[in-house]
Amino acid sequence: MSTFKLLVAEHFTGEIWRMEVDYVTHTLLAEIRNTEDRAVSFASINLDSGKTNFKNYTIDEKWLTGIETAYNGVLLLHFYESTASPAHKGLTAIEAATGKLLWYNFNLTFDNLSSNGPIAFDSRFQPATYSLLNINNGAALRKFDSNVDLVVDNQIIVPQTIPMPANLPKLPSESYHNNVHYLEYNNWIIVSLHSLWAGQLKQSLYLVKDGVLIFEDILNTNIQKLQPEAFVLYRNQLIYLKDKVEIKVLNLS
Repeated sequence: MSTFKLLVAEHFTGEIWRMEVDYVTHTLLAEIRNTEDRAVSFASINLDSGKTNFKNYTIDEKWLTGIETAYNGVLLLHFYESTASPAHKGLTAIEAATGKLLWYNFNLTFDNLSSNGPIAFDSRFQPATYSLLNINNGAALRKFDSNVDLVVDNQIIVPQTIPMPANLPKLPSESYHNNVHYLEYNNWIIVSLHSLWAGQLKQSLYLVKDGVLIFEDILNTNIQKLQPEAFVLYRNQLIYLKDKVEIKVLNLS
């Protein structure tokens, strides 16, 4: 019998700007931005236990920083070349379970996350030489090798955008737009759609099993335009955002 359980319901004071999953330690990392205060903070959630390792975590740079990647228990943050440039420059590494500062290097620029760890280059030297980093101390281990430093499979599945399928039961909301976000997993159908409510757009999430509506939640209300997909599946866990300020995780089985 398929069941679900609410594992995480964590609320934040700013908008959740970005999320990354460390597929090695099964840790969810989030970047939260408060545009009025021009402040950014970070959070870490253990997806095995549902425990929040930390939230409202800040570093000395209060705004011009953000999540770059997460790997093997380490959250990697980036800085920016300048206030007027979107280009990234500089890295800071934080222990994802505790928030402990591990290292920082203002000359390194992140390129990609490989199956063996982060690939970066020293921006002081041209042409750029790409190296595999030790994520625990920032040291260059060796030159990047595309034959062994492979593209990462982070086990995250994103929904498809498809026309409203015929295999859904009648849902409480009539779709405002023909396209919905749709994903199937282990006899579950997960779908989000936009509908009109009191003259305003809202975005809702539905879980359907064996043709029966099992669970629903409102993702966004009083929105001005169609929103991007607001959920992903990681292993057997449905991860989604509510009102852009709350992370929810449901265990599906």
